[in-house]
Amino acid sequence: MTHHARIIASRLQQQRIAGSALRTPAEVVSWLLAVQAQDYPGSLWAVGLRMQDANEATIERAIARGELVRTWPMRGTLHLLAAADVRWMLELLATRTTALNAARLERDHALDAAALKRCRKIVEKHLRDGPQRRSSVYEALEAAGIATGNQRGTNLLGRLSQEGLICGGPRDAKQPTFALLDAWVPQTTAKLTREEALAELARRYFASRGHATVQDLAWWSGLTQKDVRIAVELARPHLTEEAIDSARYWRAPKAVAADGPGYKAYLLPPFDEYMVSYRDRSVPLDPAYGKRVIGINGLFNPAIVIDGRVVGTWKRTLKKDGVSIVLDPFEPLGKTKLSAVRAAAKRYGAFLGLTAAVA
Repeated sequence: MTHHARIIASRLQQQRIAGSALRTPAEVVSWLLAVQAQDYPGSLWAVGLRMQDANEATIERAIARGELVRTWPMRGTLHLLAAADVRWMLELLATRTTALNAARLERDHALDAAALKRCRKIVEKHLRDGPQRRSSVYEALEAAGIATGNQRGTNLLGRLSQEGLICGGPRDAKQPTFALLDAWVPQTTAKLTREEALAELARRYFASRGHATVQDLAWWSGLTQKDVRIAVELARPHLTEEAIDSARYWRAPKAVAADGPGYKAYLLPPFDEYMVSYRDRSVPLDPAYGKRVIGINGLFNPAIVIDGRVVGTWKRTLKKDGVSIVLDPFEPLGKTKLSAVRAAAKRYGAFLGLTAAVA
């Protein structure tokens, strides 16, 4: 087995894509620490892809029960987190993001300290009786003379989420809602020290994504290289280091159990952790096709993966009685590969409760 093949096999298994035995959405998200979620339907499939007998409604019920929380823990990007991980991850990771973005918020959106203080009071009062639609929160702010247009409202809600005041709630008629974090997700675990949080981050990141490098963790978490090296040292008793092709990779000492069914092909959602978790994506994705998967604006297209390697992209169109999946492979797929992709499409259709047709 080549070095690339070993890394791919490890990541597929550790990310719980290949042969996952996980049975609940909370198990999946807790294992991964965070699942990128600005594409809401895609985030549901990212969780379902790693479960046995998954369907979209099961994931949404976990969000509605507060088992999964949608918020902005790192890189200024929406993620799904397990409820128990929200506070320590916000404190460890989002604090750096808010500091880096403070000048931009004030310059571009006039959200200085005084404006943010006023907004906090309005939002806190508006949400005290439970989750409300995002549009309702905007209306409350506008009624108080606070403009929310031109992305100002989005940036404000992101900032208040990073501070731990609010978080995403369950969808209401397919519309996003927000809730007060302390009311929606009561504190149930002891607060971690910074060193404990760094060690926890490194241990669980490399367990769920190994083989991976220090540079990968720095990219994914948004922490400095210095903090990441400290985190790795703190977690070292729980990790194994390995040199491959002049790079140093970290992973858990033992591979996870792969008791579930294995598949040859996968239809990954946009922004799947298999792609976004690593700074260097050349292992699963040939750089020659990089721009077809990752746009210049940082958007990750849904990817067709066969034997761990990205071989194309795909799009879906929902219909009343089914879902149409259009494939855009980098190169023509032979009968064996196309058959594997059709099986992956059938699995995705079952997740949606629809019949899948591959175009």
